[in-house]
Amino acid sequence: MEHRFKDLVDIMETLRSPGGCPWDREQSVDTLKKYLLEESYELLEELEEDNPEKIKEELGDLLFQIVFLSQIFKEKDEFDIYDVINKIATKMKTRHPHIFGEMSAGNSKEVLKIWEEQKKKEYRRENFSVLDGIPKLQPSLLRAHQISERVARVGFEWPDISNVIEKLEEEIKELKQALKDNERSHIEEEIGDILFTVTNIARHLDMDSEIVLKNSCTKFENRWRYVEDRLKEQNKKPRESTLAEMEEIWQKAKVEA
Repeated sequence: MEHRFKDLVDIMETLRSPGGCPWDREQSVDTLKKYLLEESYELLEELEEDNPEKIKEELGDLLFQIVFLSQIFKEKDEFDIYDVINKIATKMKTRHPHIFGEMSAGNSKEVLKIWEEQKKKEYRRENFSVLDGIPKLQPSLLRAHQISERVARVGFEWPDISNVIEKLEEEIKELKQALKDNERSHIEEEIGDILFTVTNIARHLDMDSEIVLKNSCTKFENRWRYVEDRLKEQNKKPRESTLAEMEEIWQKAKVEA
């Protein structure tokens, strides 16, 4: 049987109805937050694996969470899923006047400029900031990337990648000084500045620092598991080995793992 979007909405309404599922009826906006995050990360993982069937499944799981939350707000007489669809459809048409209006854009840079101009018109307030709308609860590397990207769009940008590298070197010197002074708050601040600057380097090179770090984590994990496996073959555990022994295996892992 082939289902349409309205069928999913009807299923959700049935699950939340007086005679519906006890578990679904007990859920609230707060209890669904963790599931929304879980489904988002599961989708991201399947996108990395590039498995169409699994991606289709995870997209459905994420869509269900959106329908679920919308149903809860409908029950509170605030809005329903069709209001959500109308809101985003209207926004997309308004933010793309070069497609649905009379403006023109020859490249992606011009499109982003139009996007920011349209967003500013939507907010209609004098204290509008290009940083408005960046979620504070998202991963900090992603937030740093978006902050630096937003200000770069309006001209607050390093002229060349070498300038960003110089800034990183400057921040490292400041960290070294903070370590000498042994001031924890200052050390934390300088480490944060270094991470922010590294994110800027990645962005300047059209790379996503979140993905870059994820890849490095995966590489480190693979090499460490290689170390553990080789030690196991020697009937040893990491805690029973010397740093020199583990480093020797680590160097082999860099070639083989």
